[in-house]
Amino acid sequence: MTFTAEEAKAAFPDEVVTKAVTRLVKVPGLDKPIALVTLDNGHDHTRPNTFGPQGLASLNAALDEAFAAQPAAVAVTGKPFIFAVGADLSGVEAVADPKLAREIAQTGHDVFRRLTDAEIPTFGFVNGAVMGGGLELALSCHYRTLSENTAAIAFPEVFLGLFPGWGGTQLLPNLIGPDAAVTVIIENALAQNKMLTVKKAAELGIVDEVLGSADYLEQSLLWAAKVINGEVTPPRREIDRGAEWDAALARAKSIVDGRTHGASPGATKAVELLELARHNDLDRGYAAETDGLAELLMSDVLRAGLYSFGLVNKRAKRPAGAPDKSLARTVNKVGIVGAGLMASQLALLFVRRLKVPVVLTDVDQERIDKGVAYVHDEIDKLLTKKRLSPDGANRLKALVTGSLDKAAFADADFVIEAVFEELGVKQQVFAELEQHVSPEAILATNTSSLSISAMASKLAHPERVVGFHFFNPVAVLPLLEIVRGEKTDDAALATAFAVGKQLKKSSVLVKDATAFVVNRLLLRFLGEVLVAVDEGTPFEVADSALEPLGLPMSPLNLMQLVGPAIALHVGETLHGSFPDRFTVSENLAKFVKAGKRGVWTWDEKGTASVDPEVAQLWTQGERPSTAEQVRDRALDAIAQEIRIMLDEGVVAEAQDIDLCLILGAGWPFWLGGITPYLDRAGVSERVTGRRFLAPGVASVPPA
Repeated sequence: MTFTAEEAKAAFPDEVVTKAVTRLVKVPGLDKPIALVTLDNGHDHTRPNTFGPQGLASLNAALDEAFAAQPAAVAVTGKPFIFAVGADLSGVEAVADPKLAREIAQTGHDVFRRLTDAEIPTFGFVNGAVMGGGLELALSCHYRTLSENTAAIAFPEVFLGLFPGWGGTQLLPNLIGPDAAVTVIIENALAQNKMLTVKKAAELGIVDEVLGSADYLEQSLLWAAKVINGEVTPPRREIDRGAEWDAALARAKSIVDGRTHGASPGATKAVELLELARHNDLDRGYAAETDGLAELLMSDVLRAGLYSFGLVNKRAKRPAGAPDKSLARTVNKVGIVGAGLMASQLALLFVRRLKVPVVLTDVDQERIDKGVAYVHDEIDKLLTKKRLSPDGANRLKALVTGSLDKAAFADADFVIEAVFEELGVKQQVFAELEQHVSPEAILATNTSSLSISAMASKLAHPERVVGFHFFNPVAVLPLLEIVRGEKTDDAALATAFAVGKQLKKSSVLVKDATAFVVNRLLLRFLGEVLVAVDEGTPFEVADSALEPLGLPMSPLNLMQLVGPAIALHVGETLHGSFPDRFTVSENLAKFVKAGKRGVWTWDEKGTASVDPEVAQLWTQGERPSTAEQVRDRALDAIAQEIRIMLDEGVVAEAQDIDLCLILGAGWPFWLGGITPYLDRAGVSERVTGRRFLAPGVASVPPA
């Protein structure tokens, strides 16, 4: 092993050490005991086991003790509900020495491989959450059992801009086949880190046996005894190293190209390593993983991914500027003004998470009935998928009702409007609400761009009005922009944050400024792309200009998803507030008036081309730009807008801008949201004269 205990402590002095303890367990049917190594960092399940240098040193020492006892087998398990979730990423952020990066990469291989190369059987008793390096540890064992209540099973590395670097790219395809490995390592990771279910992990062959959680460890030991005695022989699939491997690699490259456009070195390296795994040569494969991991650990792209991980897992849980949670009022009933699709999605979310009465109102009974029916139908779908019990589904459906009379809100504690995006309409709705609700009831708006202060300006109690902006689809995107108006008080704001937490959303406090954060930035760069098209740049050139960033979708596809009419409306609102930076495309207005939804049409082969009707109605100039010019223009505009927003105090720090783009727009972890990319590409200093983040934040620390 590379690290001594002293070197390990010096490398990551703040490591939360996962200690490994060995004990010998007598098992019926075996002459010798099983040496059971238990991983435990001393915290409860909210702080999972991870591996830093000291944790790896402890595991290595525990394995010394285990093998020295000459047992019938060696097994590794975790603390209650947790096996292990991988490397200690918090320590990696501080690594500035390439030699240390290589030692980290090499040490994981050295320790885990002891289980693979052991002459006696080795077992991974996966008793709970298992991800990343934890899954690689389990794969390093000869056999694996899995607890039926395991909540998280995944290789998230490619999602972070990394790749499984402690054996995962070599072991998994040679266990479950190359195509399934592509799904687990690449496809799921790039689908917002999709987790495997216990059933799926078993079907794929990642684990050999699924056991009940009540007596999981006892049953795992008894099952291991059957394997040791030859009573059970877990099946191993035959691996096709020819055509099947070729097809899997082609699919992997297609996914990576389509999702990252070459912007994530970790994803690209994962494909290379999966190709190398075809030879099933661990010496060669592990050496390549070590080389790749050592190099990537010292890259700014990975540091941006770790920065994103920290934002989502730490900053999002402690929103900057949020009032003391003790000021929050209890919400026992929710009112929703409107019964359209957005309002119905909100009703479903509120009733599922808060489990309190939810009442919808609208202008006629037909709309109300349709909205309530939508919620009931979605609850029935959850019942069909067995995500709800029959009793639970019936209780939720009984909580959702509709009423034509806003007096139904008299005892509501939290009322949110989701009506037409027009200031006068929303002011009228709030004026009507104030006649029916109690003075303490919170009035929230789901506006995407309008002023909260203006909306509340004519009310007797403007202090209880707060912006509560969700992103579509409501059930998927985790961001909630909570907007403080000029007179919003701390109690209203604290209640909004408390409700957001109950809804399992990540909330960011935003100043009352037109279009807030996400929509303001998306419309700024979309506006630059549309101006380029207006000037004469071909649609294909302008739309592909930002591909090198690896964004989840192109600007024109984003416009189609959001809806051109909404994009036009928000753009007009931003133009009204900032006419020097936000333009309104006359062509887009014509596009919307013509009822067009998208720019593209697709043939039977899935090849996109410009809709002839769009080409005809879009008047273009004679000053085309190259893709590089469009990209520079869009990035310059984003950098300028972010600097203005920070100077205006729209959010507390650049970190909140990045968090909003990651959670509200799905921008990739390896970009770090956007400001780390702008910093490392030199855009920040070129446009604003300075970086957004200090050197070493989302980048390799100065040596």
